[in-house]
Amino acid sequence: MKDTAQLYIIIALPIVWLLLFCYYPMLGAQIAFKNFSITKGIWGSPFVGFKHFTSFFESYMFVRVMKNTIILNIYGLVAGFPFPILLALGINYIKNKSYRRIVQMVTYAPYFLSTVVLIGMVYQFFALRTGVVSNFLQVIGIKPTDIIGDPSNFRHVYIWSGIWQGTGFGAIIYIAALASIDQEMYESARIDGANKFQQIRYIDLPNIMPTAVIMLILSAGSILGSGFEKVLLLQTPLNTQFSEVIASYVYKVGLAATIPNYSFSTAVGFFTSLVGLIMIVIVNWIAKKVGETSLW
Repeated sequence: MKDTAQLYIIIALPIVWLLLFCYYPMLGAQIAFKNFSITKGIWGSPFVGFKHFTSFFESYMFVRVMKNTIILNIYGLVAGFPFPILLALGINYIKNKSYRRIVQMVTYAPYFLSTVVLIGMVYQFFALRTGVVSNFLQVIGIKPTDIIGDPSNFRHVYIWSGIWQGTGFGAIIYIAALASIDQEMYESARIDGANKFQQIRYIDLPNIMPTAVIMLILSAGSILGSGFEKVLLLQTPLNTQFSEVIASYVYKVGLAATIPNYSFSTAVGFFTSLVGLIMIVIVNWIAKKVGETSLW
């Protein structure tokens, strides 16, 4: 430790930050097992065990919010997972460096839009009378439909707007993985007569597969998580059948109610985090058994 004292000094501040802002707040999770009162504080509030967990499981909304949350996240994972890989592969084979940089900038720029701006754009694009999509359909002779107003379209609008926003940024890590591949492998493949698709199949995909597996494992942890802000902004009284997820339900019942129930919202958050942890462990174990690539 004496020989590497400078390194310990360098990591001291990040460790203090981690303990102070990430681990110390975990003490507050105990209010999930208490009837939290602001006047009594965390330690003085009475212990009630699993009362708030039971209230959530027995709620008439439990099945709906669980179903909507799981469907939304699985839909997003299955539909969105391949696009960053495909975009990275396409950018990797662009020869013109200037054009490659332009493509990268244009594709990952939407990631930096705020959720409010993104939803505003969605409403502008798909407005029944003035939207770009509606006007385009009229030009080609197709009668436009109210895409936003139809409750059954909520999941499609939510997922595909997210794919459009996040694909470019998600491709960055795969572009980095492709850049680390030894160029001699491509030269050998070309000498052997391999075309582009064969190079992708036998060189690119095997080399980026470990990265893809790690990203899949991390994504499994958010199986019960969803973009709360985006859901709330897209939600209307008509589409709550499809749009009411755990995050929005907890916000309405636990925080936005006339009498906020902080213990209830904490209990549901604790439950979703626990499920996410279990999913990461299971998917990591499966990935390790099948492909020998895992987080640990």
